[in-house]
Amino acid sequence: MVVFPNAKINIGLRIVGKRKDGYHDILTPIYPVPWQDILELVTARKEEFTLSGLNIPGPTDKNLCLEAYHLMKKAFDLPAVKMHLHKVIPFAAGLGGGSSNAAFTIKALNTLFSLGLTATAMEKIAAGLGSDCPFFIKNIPAIASGTGTSLEEIDISLKSDYLVLVNPDIQIPTAALYQKISKFSSPEIPPAEVLKKPVGEWRDFLTNDFEKIVFPEFPEIKAIKDKLYQSGAAFAAMSGSGSTVYGIFSGEPVLTGFPNNYRIWKGKIG
Repeated sequence: MVVFPNAKINIGLRIVGKRKDGYHDILTPIYPVPWQDILELVTARKEEFTLSGLNIPGPTDKNLCLEAYHLMKKAFDLPAVKMHLHKVIPFAAGLGGGSSNAAFTIKALNTLFSLGLTATAMEKIAAGLGSDCPFFIKNIPAIASGTGTSLEEIDISLKSDYLVLVNPDIQIPTAALYQKISKFSSPEIPPAEVLKKPVGEWRDFLTNDFEKIVFPEFPEIKAIKDKLYQSGAAFAAMSGSGSTVYGIFSGEPVLTGFPNNYRIWKGKIG
């Protein structure tokens, strides 16, 4: 079985408070985008996991695909599988690539072994692997709240728009950024209401709180956002905790001036 775990973008991200357990409450609209990895799973006599494509730092046995498989194996007494992940989505880039890999592993195992799990059941399993993981089970636009695992579906489509994703290959540890957040606030207008407005008006209402910390430390990332607006983006923002910045365009954009080492995805969102 071959599946294609995709990335996501955060259309603004507000950190609304810190919890007693040390985690933070957030409020963020999330939208799936078609920058994809490739994941193959087959039944096997012996468990095996291999990687190709972009390098993923850290030990292979800690990969979220394996963690998802072991969680499912323990719960449903699954036999061994052989998995191969070809990594295309940049690592630690604010695009949810690892979380998507985990969620798609859960969905693939559910299909491969005819487990009959509902989306809700798979979301609960995914929540144990990471805050972004449940989103990729249904993989449809939603507003995430709480630690990111509470999802409210939203009726929004950007299928007529073009998207540009620009990753400068800067890896930013999310946990360290959260420790630098000292002020919390909720948006004056609920994101679901803002998203009903034309994309060109989102700029006045939807912000990513992490930009306040990341941009001064990494001016290169802010420069990407500025350049996307200069290129005609109706809306541009950093996704998640970065370092990827995206722009939404009403027509096919012409991009110039980005360094050759940047990873850039461009295409229709739908």
